[in-house]
Amino acid sequence: MPKEIVAFDFDGTLSIRDSFTDFLKWRVSPLAWLAGMVRLVPAAIAYLADRDRGKIKAASVRVFLKGMPRDVLATQAEAYADELWSRFMRPDALAKWNEWGERGVHRVIVTASPETTIAPFAQRLGAENLIGTRLEFDSEDRVTGRFETRNCRRDQKVKRIQAVYGPDVRVLAAYGDTSGDEQMIAIAEEKGFRVFTQKP
Repeated sequence: MPKEIVAFDFDGTLSIRDSFTDFLKWRVSPLAWLAGMVRLVPAAIAYLADRDRGKIKAASVRVFLKGMPRDVLATQAEAYADELWSRFMRPDALAKWNEWGERGVHRVIVTASPETTIAPFAQRLGAENLIGTRLEFDSEDRVTGRFETRNCRRDQKVKRIQAVYGPDVRVLAAYGDTSGDEQMIAIAEEKGFRVFTQKP
C-alpha cells in the first residue's frame, strides 16, 4: 500500500450536491418518492432529536432499496452516473483531481455515501481507491436495509483511511465541504475546505 495519498470527499466536493438522495429519487417515480418520504417521517423526527445521519441514511436504505439484488443496484448506479456526469461534477474539482493524477499521486475518494452507488463515478475518475459506507447484503446478495460499516463521516473517515493505509499514512491533501470532512482535512498537509465552487 502507498504511504502517501490525497483524499477527496465526493458529495458537494467533486459533485455539486448529495448524490445518494439524488440517486434514490432518480430511480423511482414521483409517486413512489412521495410515498417513501412519508414512510421516512418517523426517522426524520428522530433525526431532529439525535442528529444521527447514519440512522436516517439507514432508514432511507430500508425504505427505497431493501431487497434489491446487488447486480440490479450496481446497474442502476451505473446508469445514474452515465446520465448525470456532465451536469453533476465540478470542473475545478476535476481539474485538481487530474492535477494530482498527473503527478502520480494515489487518489482516494472518501465518502459517507454507499460505495456501491459511488463506484461508477470512481471508475470514471480513475480513482486508485474508494472508501465509503458499505451496504450489507444477505446470503442471496440482496440489500438487507442495514450497513456493513459505520457511516463514513467525521472520525470514521480518518479511521477508515488509517485502517487501509496504516496509522503512519501521509495525507498530502484532503478536500471536503462539510463538518463531516473536518477530521480528514485536519490530518492533511494541504487542507482544502470548500475550495471547489464551479458548476458545470
